[in-house]
Amino acid sequence: MKSKIDSQSVAKDILPYNTTSLCPECIKIINATVYEEDGKVMIKKTCEEHGEFVEVYWGDAEMFRKAYKFAHDGPGIENPQIYDAKCPFTCGLCKDHMSQTALLNIVLTNRCDLACWYCFFYAKRAGYVYEPTIDQIREMVRTARSLKPVPANAVQLTGGEPTLREDLVDIIKAIKEEGIDHIQLNTNGIRLALDPELPKKVRLAGCNTVYLSFDGVDEKTNPKNHNEIPKILENCRRAELGIVLVPTVIKGVNDHQLGDIIRFGVDNIDVVRGVNFQPVSLVGSMPRREREKVRITIPDAIKKIEEQTDGEISREDFYPVPSVAPMSHFVEAITGHPQYELTTHWACGMATYVFKENGRMIPITRFIDVEGLFEYLNEKSEVMKSSKIKTIRALKSVIDLRKFVDSSNAPKGFDFAKILFDVLVKHDYSTLGDFHVKALFIGMMHFQDLYNYDIERVKRCEIHYASPDGRIIPFCAFNVIPEIYRDKIQAKYGIPLDEWEKKTGKKLRDDIYRVVKKPRD
Repeated sequence: MKSKIDSQSVAKDILPYNTTSLCPECIKIINATVYEEDGKVMIKKTCEEHGEFVEVYWGDAEMFRKAYKFAHDGPGIENPQIYDAKCPFTCGLCKDHMSQTALLNIVLTNRCDLACWYCFFYAKRAGYVYEPTIDQIREMVRTARSLKPVPANAVQLTGGEPTLREDLVDIIKAIKEEGIDHIQLNTNGIRLALDPELPKKVRLAGCNTVYLSFDGVDEKTNPKNHNEIPKILENCRRAELGIVLVPTVIKGVNDHQLGDIIRFGVDNIDVVRGVNFQPVSLVGSMPRREREKVRITIPDAIKKIEEQTDGEISREDFYPVPSVAPMSHFVEAITGHPQYELTTHWACGMATYVFKENGRMIPITRFIDVEGLFEYLNEKSEVMKSSKIKTIRALKSVIDLRKFVDSSNAPKGFDFAKILFDVLVKHDYSTLGDFHVKALFIGMMHFQDLYNYDIERVKRCEIHYASPDGRIIPFCAFNVIPEIYRDKIQAKYGIPLDEWEKKTGKKLRDDIYRVVKKPRD
């Protein structure tokens, strides 16, 4: 079912609108209303059995309206695995799914070398060890590569802690052999710190990026791996393995350090490629008063970044994920071939790029007319579809990208108009290498929980999980309804703890490097 939201209605204000959600207690599909109250966007729903639930959806209504201007649905999946669709209970992907697989998560293990007080995911509490074989992993990748109109081309290896797999290098090589270009390793980095050869090995095998847990700039906010961070950076530098810092943002815990985290990234921009903030998703049953203590949404975090960077990075610098769709449309119009379209729900994430020059951070929006460029690309896309002009020489005479770049305010040493032309028109990505070394990506992705759940977001999810049973499952179905997806799948394909320990000759407790205790109030 397509969204009830008409993207043309933005002029008359999107809010309020109706959607569907889940009851946080019984997980029944129920109607919900998204509306404005006191400058915030709220979601309200009522279960006949468990009563009314009210939750903040986005912390700023005006930023929500800006994000909504870029709402855009993708072409969906031409060869879905599931036809009898009832979102979010029949994921696989189904015929109603509207977005492609931009990133395929593959869980390598549910073992971990940290024992964190809040985690119910690791093997000991689950009662089994889940570790798919390399052959199973190959089949997962092949399924994702078979998707049409655009096959998956990026994989994230996750866990648990994936570096506990002794065959990690072989897994990376196998995935590369299946035609995946981009592989990133989602890790706490401890093994990368303890074994200086490991970053080199995974880089040579084909890993592009380390997706590194990084919750703060001191031990109090980041007890998991604060002491190992310097060594992780040093070893990844030597291996020329880029890092994306991934802070889970919790109000009252580490939200006062968002600016410091970005500065840390900028100060290490030779190895840190980005910071991807993830506002906390609230797992389990929690009273509203308790949720309000820790809940933070995308605009709340962006406002804190603005405050903590003294306006060097502002709320106006951030754009939602689907805003970049015109770039895909333009390339598709020139090539005649389907392209990746980042068409997540507009409320799922926002991002920007920043550069460092003369000790200051310069967001890309300060010297590129982002909205003007996107509008121009959409217009030219329509023209190019029916045009016979396809050669680079001819396109140079009709495509003028320089008018969207203010070179006087741009960082020195970059010809941004040329970079745009090379990428969009010539499909030459070599110039992007220097861009990514000099620019810091700042992203914001808020995964859902049962209190703020919006099924329309699930239908547009682009971050998916692969399963050994052949299904591909959206993130906010896989993790938010674990009894149907994550836990059920991994229990089915897992091995009981005692059997695993007997088979391997290991003890699960020997994996633990650090116990992370609940902080005192």
